Amino acid sequence: MRNDHVRWAGIGCALLAAVLTVLVVAGWQPLLSYDDRVARDLHGHAVAHPGVTHTMRILTDWVWDPWTMRALATVACVTLWWRGDRERALRVALATLVAVVVQQGMKGLVGRGRPVWPDPVDSAHFSAYPSGHAMTATVVVGLLLWLLPRPAPARWAATAWTVAVVSVVGVGFTRLYLGVHWVTDVVAGWLLGVALVAFVTAGSVCRPGPGRAGP
Repeated sequence: MRNDHVRWAGIGCALLAAVLTVLVVAGWQPLLSYDDRVARDLHGHAVAHPGVTHTMRILTDWVWDPWTMRALATVACVTLWWRGDRERALRVALATLVAVVVQQGMKGLVGRGRPVWPDPVDSAHFSAYPSGHAMTATVVVGLLLWLLPRPAPARWAATAWTVAVVSVVGVGFTRLYLGVHWVTDVVAGWLLGVALVAFVTAGSVCRPGPGRAGP
């Protein structure tokens, strides 16, 4: 039953991402106006607070950078493979690879421009939609949560979920604060990331890890 819930969550997020993409491509004005308003407010704060901006750049360029996330996924794959858990190793590798293909493909297809400022505090290249930072972090963090031992000690599980939520929400906020993405770019990255994790992991979400007996 839990697998069904995960699949439906993935389908729901994929549908929401599809609707959001249609609205962005169609240029639905209420949505674009909201994007613009939030971007201007956050950019104004970033320009006025260089110390905060510097911290945001460290977080987005080093702590939650897509390459940092992919490195974590690679470590997880190698560890799983070494332990003989090759199915889950391949699932993690597949999800990480598909995330790259999906986000780059959608960026090319949608071709959305990034915010442009007379006084930028950061820069980014290629199209804006969806946010690669947001999607990559969501996929990798979601996969790492999936790999937690079952059952996990309550304290460890709570800590892992807290770090996961802070990371996913945090990386999205850094992209907005630094003025390199619109709100809808980040939301699309989150939705697509959740959908991908759900589709890749649903088939074995309840399977015990190596060395643990099943129910």
